Amino acid sequence: MGTLRALGERGFAVRIFSALYDRVMLWARHPRASVFLGTMSFAESVIWPVPVDVMLAPMALAKPQQAWRYALIATLTSVLGGLFGYALGWLLFEPVVMPLIQWAGYEDKLARTQAWFADYGIWVILLAGFSPLPYKVFTVTAGLMQMMLLPFMLMSLVGRAARFYLVAGLMKAGGARMEARLRHIIDWLGWATIVLALVLYLLLR
Repeated sequence: MGTLRALGERGFAVRIFSALYDRVMLWARHPRASVFLGTMSFAESVIWPVPVDVMLAPMALAKPQQAWRYALIATLTSVLGGLFGYALGWLLFEPVVMPLIQWAGYEDKLARTQAWFADYGIWVILLAGFSPLPYKVFTVTAGLMQMMLLPFMLMSLVGRAARFYLVAGLMKAGGARMEARLRHIIDWLGWATIVLALVLYLLLR
C-alpha cells in the first residue's frame, strides 16, 4: 500500500502542470471569468507579478467565440492599470512605490528602465506593452519621470492591444484541437521550461 501511495504521489508530481492546466481551464469557464481577467489585468499593470496571458489564453481556448472580447477587456483594464501606476509614480513614488519595488527585488529593473527612458523616450512604453518586460515598472517610471500623459496612454494602448489580440487570435485559431493537444503535452512543456530557466540562471549567474 505504501509503495502504491508513493507511486501515486510521484505521478502527481510529474503531472502537476496538467493538474494546474485543468484548474485554470475550469476558472476560464467560470461565469465571472471576465471579471477575474479584468481585475488581474489591471493589477498586473501596477504590482501583480503574473502575466495576463496566463488567464487570457485559456479563456480564449475555452470560449473561442469570445476571444476578441476577452482581448478587449484585458487591453482596456491593463491601460487603466497603467494609468494608475503612472499616477502612483508621479505622486507617491517614495512612500508607496519604492517600498514595493524593493520588496519585489526590482531595483535593478527600475535603474535599467530609467536608462531606457533617457535613451529612447516614450517608445519604451510600446516595447514594454508588447513584450514580456515587466510593464508595471515602466508605468510607474513614466510617472516618476513625468512623461507626457497622452503619448504614454497611446503607446500603452497600442502595445497592450497588440499583445493581447495576438494571444487571443492564436488561441481562437487553435480552438478545441489546440486545447486537447496542449493538455497532452503540458507537463513536458512545464518541466522543459523549468529546466531551461535553471540552465539560463546558471549560465548568466
